[in-house]
Amino acid sequence: QIDDLAEVDYSLNSLPAVFQPFIDLDLKGVVFPAGNSTDSPYVAASFTIPDQSDSMLYLAFSEYFFQTSSFAYYTAGAFNMTIAEEVKFGNTFVFSLFYFSLQTCSYFNINTEIFGSIIPEVAKYSVTPYPVMLKLMATEIPVISLEQDSFTVGIQGSMEVLAVLPDSITQSLFTMNIAANTSISLNIFDQKLMGSLCLNR
Repeated sequence: QIDDLAEVDYSLNSLPAVFQPFIDLDLKGVVFPAGNSTDSPYVAASFTIPDQSDSMLYLAFSEYFFQTSSFAYYTAGAFNMTIAEEVKFGNTFVFSLFYFSLQTCSYFNINTEIFGSIIPEVAKYSVTPYPVMLKLMATEIPVISLEQDSFTVGIQGSMEVLAVLPDSITQSLFTMNIAANTSISLNIFDQKLMGSLCLNR
């Protein structure tokens, strides 16, 4: 079990291949929603590790591993979140090796007056400044592709903006679709696996 949302099956696909200078271990590497080992919609492709011998241990992760991770967390609803006024929030996006996480943590404090200065229709609808709540959700399984020195993540989602009226009643103001493509590069710094995120478009 990785966390409350996902589990990983890393059982052996075949018997270990033992050679004089090394041993090859072929592990399954499939991530699925916790308690629900459903078949993955992806097909695993075979791959080989480059022939190198200057390190004691080499690990290789296929694109399939990341694709099943994305599918598992999408199915579990990990890419859906609600952000409300003056609530400290943290959300974990799982994209990488050994389940390293990128965390955002901040204070959110936006009201309808701010949106009204950008979108005139909101200003007409809401004369009194009300706190705003954002509902973010992925509408499709995030697409993960391995590149030469990094990997890219394509996300399709939507954001609904709601005004929080008195007595905690919410009123939807507008919904917008979001398409984002990002690149993530991994490096080891101070014995920790670190990731740098770049928004491509």
